[in-house]
Amino acid sequence: MNMQATTGVQPPPPPNRLEEMRLPVVMMRDILLKTMFRKNLDLVSEIADAICLPRAVTQELVDLSRTQRLVEATGTLHANSGGEMGFQLTDAGKTRALDALSQSEYFGAMPVPLDVYADQVKRQSIRNIQITRDQLTSAMGHLVLPPALLDHLGPAVSAGRSILMYGPPGNGKSSISNGIRDAMGDKVYVPRAIEYAGQVITVYDPIVHSAAETETDDPNSLRRRRTFDTRYVRCERPTVVTGGELSLSMLDLVYNPVARTYQAPLQLKSTGGIFIVDDLGRQKEPPQSLINRWIVPLEESKDILALQSGEKFEVPFDTLVIFSTNFHPNEIFDKAALRRIFFKIKIDGPSQADFLKIFAMVAKKKGMPLDEAALIHLVKEKYPTINSIYANYQPVFLIDQMIAICEFEGIPYQMTPDLIDRAWANMFVREEEIQH
Repeated sequence: MNMQATTGVQPPPPPNRLEEMRLPVVMMRDILLKTMFRKNLDLVSEIADAICLPRAVTQELVDLSRTQRLVEATGTLHANSGGEMGFQLTDAGKTRALDALSQSEYFGAMPVPLDVYADQVKRQSIRNIQITRDQLTSAMGHLVLPPALLDHLGPAVSAGRSILMYGPPGNGKSSISNGIRDAMGDKVYVPRAIEYAGQVITVYDPIVHSAAETETDDPNSLRRRRTFDTRYVRCERPTVVTGGELSLSMLDLVYNPVARTYQAPLQLKSTGGIFIVDDLGRQKEPPQSLINRWIVPLEESKDILALQSGEKFEVPFDTLVIFSTNFHPNEIFDKAALRRIFFKIKIDGPSQADFLKIFAMVAKKKGMPLDEAALIHLVKEKYPTINSIYANYQPVFLIDQMIAICEFEGIPYQMTPDLIDRAWANMFVREEEIQH
């Protein structure tokens, strides 16, 4: 694995003091009160874990709230937690917590200011990744690809710019997209939430982000050191895959009127990773509109989002966008849009030699013995009926069909011209059948 990719990302340093937070003090105090109230916490160590801040910074916030008579010491030392002093909300603190909850239900992890997050995005930019031919080849190991394809893919991925993959269906455009993701191999830091203009936008999403590991402090250690700011989660580079369901509204902030918080749109969640638009041309919106929505982000590495108030603001756009379509690009885009997509890569069906190689590989994996007569029948009799156009999905389809027939008939797995005919009949619907 490429060491630069694996170790190259600098973690966000944890804040040491409250003034380093660069968040409104009232907002931080209110999140503290809401979290204590909602989670019923009374120890600084527990509160620090809940709001994802170091203990020293959390203690500063507690002390600040004490001076405002919103929090008081309980006078109890908890023996099972190293003699920690307990704290609780005063009546005024509870009133303030309820008032703050009516303005925004958000509590828990302290958000990261947008400009602080933007600095971290630069540190872990997708454009910093250098992928070698070996990495790409091993990530695509399960696919039989012509060497020329890797010649095009490698530079496209390393540039971290947009890629359009086009060509007939069933030739592994989606598998190639996933292989690109696997080749990246390093980790990035995803904020649980970011803050802009006093608004909280949640970013970390367990459905999109796979946490690499949770960092636990050693409770016996005198200095509980955190190696990075735990307001972030260390994750694999994210991959968002959308298909025909993608609509322009999915690229906007999602406002939750009950919680009064925002959820980051898909492209913001995929920052530092890959956004795959599969089956371009099958969405409700025309492909041209979708591309137009991405033009500024792709060219300027920034996206523009809007709050409920209508106020617009910039967020970093650091994503490798992969468009995949079964249409020819000239059918769905004008020349200006095509110019803006950096790399255009045609994914063709395999040659006959590659098709046979894939066929043999799939057969071996599935425990199906190869039969020369059956293969000759397939290549000489069957494929000429479709102008000998091969596709990568066909070996799996035909072998699975033959396996299903063998299992139904109660016979050992085998390949015969007759079984090839039966499998082939399920792969295509004949034209005359459609017309009746």
